[in-house]
Amino acid sequence: MVRTFTDRAEGLSHFVLRAGEAPRLLAFDDALGCPVETALAALEWTGAVGILLEDDLLHAARLTSETAAAVIERKSAEGRRYVYLGPRLDAPPMDVFEGAVLFDEPGVKAVEFTQRAHALAHFLRATAGAGALLALLGRRAPELRHLRRWLSPIINQLDVPRPLVAGWFAASNAGCLFGSSDPEPTYRYVEVGLEP
Repeated sequence: MVRTFTDRAEGLSHFVLRAGEAPRLLAFDDALGCPVETALAALEWTGAVGILLEDDLLHAARLTSETAAAVIERKSAEGRRYVYLGPRLDAPPMDVFEGAVLFDEPGVKAVEFTQRAHALAHFLRATAGAGALLALLGRRAPELRHLRRWLSPIINQLDVPRPLVAGWFAASNAGCLFGSSDPEPTYRYVEVGLEP
């Protein structure tokens, strides 16, 4: 199902109605959205090398052609852990008060937190929120297995490359709302799945 809206409010309301209780991601700045040109490749290689696991939940993500950052929820023997994965920033220095540094290598840093709020705060401080997606307005974050399954068919339905404004991802179907960079803004909603 593909629908086009000229009004932002109509597009978002249709998105929320179709999402129902499904886990969702929303753009931190919906005027900008999140570029998705590299999203499919990033999901594939992070799964292939074991960085992101199938049952991880995605709480925040930022993908650009130059860099990527994410906050994932991973279950462990000690309970839920929230891991920030992203670029290592040399300036300004960022003290991690509430987290434990898992690794800090040239170009990449991983920090583990016990609370979602601390992980998201670190993510927003590191990325400034530009082009970021956050798991909001839902009871839980989307599972990576559902993003990997549905994002490619959704993106293949686009007429031109568009920034992602919002997306919901369930086991049986998913839907995304995309913005445009045209002088006259339009919003395109694409839904795919097993159910009609």
